Amino acid sequence: MAPSSASWASSPGALATMKANIRRDTKPELEMRRRLHALGYRYRVDHPLKETPRRRADLVFTRLKLAIFVDGCFWHGCPKHYISPRANSDYWIQKVERNRARDADTTARLTEAGWRVLRIWEHVPVEEGVSMVEATIESLRAGQPIR
Repeated sequence: MAPSSASWASSPGALATMKANIRRDTKPELEMRRRLHALGYRYRVDHPLKETPRRRADLVFTRLKLAIFVDGCFWHGCPKHYISPRANSDYWIQKVERNRARDADTTARLTEAGWRVLRIWEHVPVEEGVSMVEATIESLRAGQPIR
């Protein structure tokens, strides 16, 4: 059976744009990683977690059981910045809602398995995100509860 040429994209330009999007190594992720690495932290990148099959965390501190996700405002439906596209809006509303549900499920599964999960929006300044990570690491190392 031949593959269908039908696409969810509203135009060839929209299809090209969506195909050009990358899953890892986004600018906010790279900035966070560079800053944490410069501070002496070592972590795993784009790491699969057995508690969440077929899902990967952007940064993982395995010994501390800390999973960090740098969520894009568009793809993860940031309450502050997300605006649904006008073209193909039914598709995008459903797509972003599925992403939000998957994010919540991933966080719940990891938390239930004893992991700490940080979700940092891409619009958060890198210094603020790094401070969040450092505070969480300090708390985990000290055995203190996370707020």
